[in-house]
Amino acid sequence: MPSLEATAAAVRAGELDPVDLVEQALQRAADAAHLNAVVHLDVEGARATAVRHDRVGALAGIPVLVKEIIEVEGLPYRCGSASLDAPAVKDADVVRRLRAAGAVVIGLSHSHEFAYGCTGTSNRTGPCLNPHDLSRMTGGSSSGAAAAVAAGVVPLAIGTDTAGSVRTPAALCGVVGFKPTRGTLPIDGVWPLAQSLDVVGVLTGSVADAVYAIAALSGGDRAAVSTPRLGVPGNPEYRDYDAEVSAVWEQALGKLPTVEVELPDWATTLRTGVDLQGPEAVANHMGRSTELYQPDVQQRLREAAEVPAWRYVQARATAAELARQLSEVLDHVDAVVVPTVPIVAPLLGDAPDVRATLMRHIRLANIADVPAITIPLKTAGLPVGLQVIARDNQKAGAVALWIEAQL
Repeated sequence: MPSLEATAAAVRAGELDPVDLVEQALQRAADAAHLNAVVHLDVEGARATAVRHDRVGALAGIPVLVKEIIEVEGLPYRCGSASLDAPAVKDADVVRRLRAAGAVVIGLSHSHEFAYGCTGTSNRTGPCLNPHDLSRMTGGSSSGAAAAVAAGVVPLAIGTDTAGSVRTPAALCGVVGFKPTRGTLPIDGVWPLAQSLDVVGVLTGSVADAVYAIAALSGGDRAAVSTPRLGVPGNPEYRDYDAEVSAVWEQALGKLPTVEVELPDWATTLRTGVDLQGPEAVANHMGRSTELYQPDVQQRLREAAEVPAWRYVQARATAAELARQLSEVLDHVDAVVVPTVPIVAPLLGDAPDVRATLMRHIRLANIADVPAITIPLKTAGLPVGLQVIARDNQKAGAVALWIEAQL
């Protein structure tokens, strides 16, 4: 499939018609309806936008899906929940940027309800299914974005990442997920999960496309890197992965220049993430009736409500210390690499039991507010992802591009 950059250039040159690109995407979405990756397909709106397209913009003519917790004017704003049933009254800022860049929004992608889950199984429409094996979960909460890109429905989808919600499903579905630093893409018009951690990110089929999309939507620069120095965590918790992941991971490491590094304490990182995210999530749902929420989301909110204020305050201070420690590590290497998820996509029925495992390698990048990109590794079985954690968006993108080329 041509890159985003090449496709948009062909649209601007009059070599590709936005109408054809949109019609093809709508047909692919219909063909992949069994995945439940797209919860609302805006057929008429997408066609109308394509017909009047002016053929300009860095993303000219590119069909895109937007996660359903992000407002798209006139489309349902349900956040995957049976408790909401009204259209969005305006475009979120990131959607306005998409339109300004020439992208065509064709619909909304499935989200774990209110983005408060990492499995992609809890939604008013049911679970999202993994294109590689329909009996397995996609991961979440940007479940539909990952499944749709993996199935070839769209070349670009917009997701959010509070504790791995872009990277986890991207890894389990075998696509690229790029969580930039906070503020790179605007969060206005996105249903908040935890404001101190929420980030808007992108899911694509290649690192080049992810880097290009972030630059197109943020005005940022792209960079290159010579042979990078890559850190591999010596912490035992980051080396705990299943046999399928281990085989693919070790093969990939054999092709990369690595040194061992020690990341901030794993248990402290997880506890800090929980103590930051939970109270903020409770505050965002305060005063709302939760009777129609999915059972797992109700349970998560009940547990989060029990986190005392002193732990939240302490977590904010600890987060700053963890960020400082990670910064010291990144003083000595260009990036840290680690398996994105330590297991391959679990069976749908395993959702209640695998949450902690899915998030084992994810939280540090959110807490420290550094970019992280997951890259699919070559495998004969279910997808496995390699996560790149770096100091800034440009370095993360450059290192990920270099690794993608080597592997």
